[in-house]
Amino acid sequence: MTLDTILEEIKNAEKIVILTHESPDGDAVSSSLSVMHAVAQLGKKADVIIPDYSKDFKFLPGADKILKESDIQKYDLAIAVDCSDLKRLVGAKEYFINAKKTVEIDHHSVNSMYADLNYVDPASPACCQVLIGMFEYFGIDINKELGTCILAGILTDTGGFQYSGVTPETFEFAAELLRKGVNISEICQKVLRNKTKANCELTKLLYDRMEFLENGKIAISYITLEDNKKTNAQIGDDEGLVEIERDIEGVEVAVLLKEKEGANGFKVSLRSKENVNVSDICFLLGGGGHSRAAGCFISGTLEQAKSRILEVIKQEME
Repeated sequence: MTLDTILEEIKNAEKIVILTHESPDGDAVSSSLSVMHAVAQLGKKADVIIPDYSKDFKFLPGADKILKESDIQKYDLAIAVDCSDLKRLVGAKEYFINAKKTVEIDHHSVNSMYADLNYVDPASPACCQVLIGMFEYFGIDINKELGTCILAGILTDTGGFQYSGVTPETFEFAAELLRKGVNISEICQKVLRNKTKANCELTKLLYDRMEFLENGKIAISYITLEDNKKTNAQIGDDEGLVEIERDIEGVEVAVLLKEKEGANGFKVSLRSKENVNVSDICFLLGGGGHSRAAGCFISGTLEQAKSRILEVIKQEME
């Protein structure tokens, strides 16, 4: 069984590294730290390498141990979490490629199965929920420290238990973590409710530029590098913007284009309500994600990126 083999690889490895995708969200950071805490219970020390992430997650137990890079050239074992494709390990991919053995743990339905050992559960709403099952199988004690990381990941990827991917097990796991003393209200405040000044400024720009197309079924807006500079925006300050568009009455697909530094193009975030699978849309453009939340990258100017993404969305909505 894959889980038995993964456990054996962890026990046999001396040098372990944990990696996740670029522009990591709460589930990515939380999953990385969760695995770090879990392997520590198995008597192993693991490096977590995340070149950059939002300060919203610095409260998580163990976040002070996250590294931007490592001097180790070849790890015995590399574990990638919440990352569906090797190309998304930007800034840390070389550690994965150079490792003697590789493991992938994920929950995205579109997945390239790029590791030696792949454990993927697309029915799970968060990678952290996949990890709970793994840890229980491994006999790892999900204490308050580990539980805080796990619940933060579940809360961010489910929007506070709002999204359709939530399962009965999600609430059962949350209840068990609460019984262990995990402070759900504090985590919600930190990862879902806190707003920076930069986020507020970007929200104003989002509304000012928002366009409605296809009889209001599509909402689209954008953020440029100049916007980030003027608002002093840091990584994570654009979180929640595309959800604002999605939540507007009558909107079926929300689109946010974010200019990417040094890439001559735009990162596109898509969200949908019920009738459009945005993962399929992004897959056609070289990206991926979930049926209701996905992303991709489009090269070119703002107008070229807008034209291309709208063309594909309209085709899928026909």
